[in-house]
Amino acid sequence: MEGCGKLRPLQAQLFKYLDARGESTLASSRQSSRPLEGVRVLDFSRILAGPFCSQILADYGADVIKVEQPGQGDETRSWQGTGEDQDWAEDAKPISFYFAAINRNKRSVTLDLKKPKALDVVYELMKKSDVVLENFVPGGADRLGIGYEKLSALNPGLIYASISGYGSAGPYSKRAGYDAIAAAEGGLMHITGHPDGGPVRPGLGMTDMSTGLYTHGAIMAALYARDRTGKGQHISSSLFETQISLLINVGANWLNRGIDGKRYGAAHPSIVPYNTWKCKDGSWLALAANNDRQYRTLCLKIGRDDLVVDERFATNAKRVEHRPLMDDIFNDVFSAKTSKEWLTLLDGSGLAHGPVNSIQQAFEHPQTRARNMVQSVEWDAVRSGEWQGIGTPVKFSDADTSLRSRPPKLGEHTDEVLGEVGYDKDQIERLRNEGVV
Repeated sequence: MEGCGKLRPLQAQLFKYLDARGESTLASSRQSSRPLEGVRVLDFSRILAGPFCSQILADYGADVIKVEQPGQGDETRSWQGTGEDQDWAEDAKPISFYFAAINRNKRSVTLDLKKPKALDVVYELMKKSDVVLENFVPGGADRLGIGYEKLSALNPGLIYASISGYGSAGPYSKRAGYDAIAAAEGGLMHITGHPDGGPVRPGLGMTDMSTGLYTHGAIMAALYARDRTGKGQHISSSLFETQISLLINVGANWLNRGIDGKRYGAAHPSIVPYNTWKCKDGSWLALAANNDRQYRTLCLKIGRDDLVVDERFATNAKRVEHRPLMDDIFNDVFSAKTSKEWLTLLDGSGLAHGPVNSIQQAFEHPQTRARNMVQSVEWDAVRSGEWQGIGTPVKFSDADTSLRSRPPKLGEHTDEVLGEVGYDKDQIERLRNEGVV
């Protein structure tokens, strides 16, 4: 293909595939500043894991078409916090800041997938799509007529990604999946929380989002593989499998040593000192000494030279053995000064340390601003007139992944997308009158 040498390898391969198929999924120039421009994703997923995955693809330039149920849409559109309803204009609803946080850079179409004419629209879209993403309970997509076998027959190059609670096979495969349940059954809650308390769910949907991250990477790999084989494939991921994989060192200790995981609060199971410490002003300081050298540095910085020569703490293994005594000592030490005093004293020491920030403080952090981790766009759906979103955490040296479009209103792009696959205004209006869109 002419000009391929100027494109990044994967992008050049994608355009090569699109040329072989006879058309690009987008009308934009081949010389793209977004890595996935030219890739179209048909996204049937809802809630968090799937939309988080497709948002990453959208941030990287893919044309993500979010398919939603007419009148209702993704359930997270209704997940408003207390008093949030007053922040939105009436004509924007259903909408929430939760939904907006994981659906930027996408287009929304509404289709009632239980109606045959809606399936006709899907099948037309398949001809110009590269990826399908869905998170129905295994078998659900097949029953609707949008399963892998059906859609891949229409488009053999299709990458079809399924996210479920427990995977496509096994005794639990037909169960619905939820982040908290996967965190519970997959062992995360067992090792999260204070030693003297009960199991705790993390403050964010970490299992959901980690599944989305895994799936986005798998989609990228499948797109790359398609360049070699010319064929698409079915990707299956699940919350449960993701959570098992995330056990890492804790899981390895059980598998190889028969040692069960425990709850350590903010502490580390195999490094001491590694914890959060309450300071004189009532705020908390996170600090870690990851090896013996750093431990000696810490002792000298806090004026406790005696701890360096104390045989009970001479090595990390001994400090782990004497964890309660070590914790008591550092509790007393750090309670003697304010967090600001400790931060000043530890600055430049090479030790891993920082304050335990509130959400407000995290967004006011100078590094947050320096790395463009807050991006805003004018949006009349928000009564303030401006919507602020979290920026993309990965920066490219030769690509733009900044916010390019606000989250969509429900069905906002239905006419536009259907028009792109050959439906005229009269046909779209008939579909609307019939409740198809």
